[in-house]
Amino acid sequence: MTLQSEFRNAMAQLGSAVSVITTDGPAGKFGFTASAVCSVTDQPPTLLVCMNRNSFANDHFKQNGTLCVNVLSSEHQDLSGVFANANLRSEQRFLHDNWQVMSSGAPVLSSSVASFDCVIDTCHEVGSHTVFYCQVQAVRVSEQPRGLVYFNRRYHRIGDDVEV
Repeated sequence: MTLQSEFRNAMAQLGSAVSVITTDGPAGKFGFTASAVCSVTDQPPTLLVCMNRNSFANDHFKQNGTLCVNVLSSEHQDLSGVFANANLRSEQRFLHDNWQVMSSGAPVLSSSVASFDCVIDTCHEVGSHTVFYCQVQAVRVSEQPRGLVYFNRRYHRIGDDVEV
């Protein structure tokens, strides 16, 4: 087994929240599903988002300079699949669920657990991915008590009322 295979198998054991990352602006409206999102600092509030450099949407995010991290609830497993489906055009993806906008203009999922509306501050190319460092402009948190995580290559629902 190669180190790359071992790394991928080990990373599958690192559970993470599932989010739909969106953008809109001069380059158009785009979105993708991601689990590689994390907090960097709260002074100023900053997130990082990792995106494959070969993604059809990569250059569009860079050109727009904005994004919104929409943290999915346990009810959004199908929506996660919609935004991960390479066979769907961008406009088809946004026909699912309800969308709003906040200060950046990036689409905000109305029913998300939380949304982080951001301006992309810096991008670094690392191996196969672009790492976006994003300054948070606005935050919206819902009353949704259940989340969706990806662990061991499967979706799992989490929350106070959900049985494991």
